[in-house]
Amino acid sequence: MPGMNGGARDSGPGEWVLLSYRIPREPSTPRIAVWRKLKKLGVAQIGDGLVALPADARTREHLDWIADEVLEAGGSATVWLARPAAQAQERQLALSMARDRAAEYREVLDDAAAARAMGETERLRALTRLRERLRRIARRDYFPPPERQMARDAVEALHPDHIDQERT
Repeated sequence: MPGMNGGARDSGPGEWVLLSYRIPREPSTPRIAVWRKLKKLGVAQIGDGLVALPADARTREHLDWIADEVLEAGGSATVWLARPAAQAQERQLALSMARDRAAEYREVLDDAAAARAMGETERLRALTRLRERLRRIARRDYFPPPERQMARDAVEALHPDHIDQERT
């Protein structure tokens, strides 16, 4: 099974960091802020109020910070380190996360295709914007799908050097 950031795993399930939380419905602002931060991290939603990320120092720190936010908002939160009982469970989590990122990369591919028809100035703006978008997606891409490289290639093809080479 692929490991974090494309590495290979040769043993059983790896360690994951889990956040179990409950946050009051009102006021809604803290609840929405927590949801947005979790989405930005690319968590796997295991259940209602239970999310997971492959465990490393960065992911644990992020979930610790979010747990603190939940507590400050009057909710309850605990952070756990755990291993799925079966490799198939971990594979399902990884596939779910990879599917989510693949959808984001396909959107980038579509936007890059649309940008190819733009004038040079607009295309360069799109190139800058899409490169930044790729960086944001890559930060939460723990199990890279094939669409990752396709999106990178499509974005870099917007560079004037690539366009000029195609015209000659």
